[in-house]
Amino acid sequence: MPTTRARHFVTETDDLAQALDDAARRWPEVSRAQLIVRLALEGHRAAQQAQDERRRRRLDAVRKHSGAFTGAYGPDYLTGLRDEWPT
Repeated sequence: MPTTRARHFVTETDDLAQALDDAARRWPEVSRAQLIVRLALEGHRAAQQAQDERRRRRLDAVRKHSGAFTGAYGPDYLTGLRDEWPT
């Protein structure tokens, strides 16, 4: 079928064959070529969810600790520190 899209050729290794066999049990009506597409999309979704979860945990940590050192340094602390450095 003519297309302007890139085509990809994949060798079915033992690991990929096992993944496709497992996927065929989940989606028995789908061809092996279509299973590769589904597995790629499922993998992308899972990776995106993991990335979103890592981002959420980082933001939660920032929010939790935000302001923890408020007031620890006076308004002229940095100027005083710089004055101590040799010129």
